[in-house]
Amino acid sequence: MMKNNSILFFSGTDIYSLLTMESCIEAMKDGFSALSKGEAVMPVRTRLEMDADNANALFMPVYLPHIQKVGVKTVTNIRNNPAKGLPMVHAMMLLFDSSTGVPLAVMDGEAITAMRTGAVSGLATSLLAGKEASVAAIIGTGTQGETQLEAVCAVRKIHKAYVFDIQPEKAEAFADKMSKRLNIEVVAADSAAVLEEADVICTATPSRKPVFEDRHLKSGVHINGVGSYKPDMIEIPPETIARAKVVVDQMQGCLAEAGDLLQPIAQGIITQESIHGDLGDVVTGKIPARESDDEITVFKSVGVAVQDLVTADLILRSAQEKGAGTRLSLS
Repeated sequence: MMKNNSILFFSGTDIYSLLTMESCIEAMKDGFSALSKGEAVMPVRTRLEMDADNANALFMPVYLPHIQKVGVKTVTNIRNNPAKGLPMVHAMMLLFDSSTGVPLAVMDGEAITAMRTGAVSGLATSLLAGKEASVAAIIGTGTQGETQLEAVCAVRKIHKAYVFDIQPEKAEAFADKMSKRLNIEVVAADSAAVLEEADVICTATPSRKPVFEDRHLKSGVHINGVGSYKPDMIEIPPETIARAKVVVDQMQGCLAEAGDLLQPIAQGIITQESIHGDLGDVVTGKIPARESDDEITVFKSVGVAVQDLVTADLILRSAQEKGAGTRLSLS
């Protein structure tokens, strides 16, 4: 049999042109359902510390038999890069046919990460936020903040969003950009007190201390925490975690990496048993979603490889329909 000596390449621009947030949210539903049913093979990601370079690298392998795909995403975090005028994070996604081992595609990983992280918060919001949620708050103005707001707007009728950033000019720029993109009112927050209006809050920062105060939360608020992914990082106040229904993307990963949970556990504020369960188990109905109008819900995500794989598969299927992607020779 002749060897397939070519592979498709997808840039970030390609990926954003091929994906819609709605289709990504549906893909997340499929991926987390497979995870809940034990159909995904997904080891905890490998973290490689590169102390001499003030950096680390992450490797996230995953196999989904029902779509016959295996993939691995690689992410490098180089802390000295911003001073060199370079992005701190670089990421790539490799996709293979699991039945033949044939390499299928190489993709920009940053675009995949942004879309799948937004989409999983969209899925969590659809299950956990109040049905009448209409005001959002976004804390952090990077690409993740953009896709968080886009995803929340895809599943709830949001008419106003507040945005918070430690640099006011970034909040203003985000508000201008996203109000035009989403055709809703987006306002740079001038006070922490406006958080009291928010029905849905998304945190997407690298903070090492809580980014809001528990006293500013309204009854029934839903929170998506996606920024912190290491034990020393925290965005959500421990007292909020203590009184909320907490759903995680995957228990094993969050108990290894999520400072938002590990710090209050270490302080004796909550126990592992306080965590309601995995998002996939909410998707499949194994555990309940929101049960009252006034309960506070939290979705904590550190990112799992199944998200990347279902997104990469969606990109490839969409590209095949449209004849998109750049074919590269491996010979």
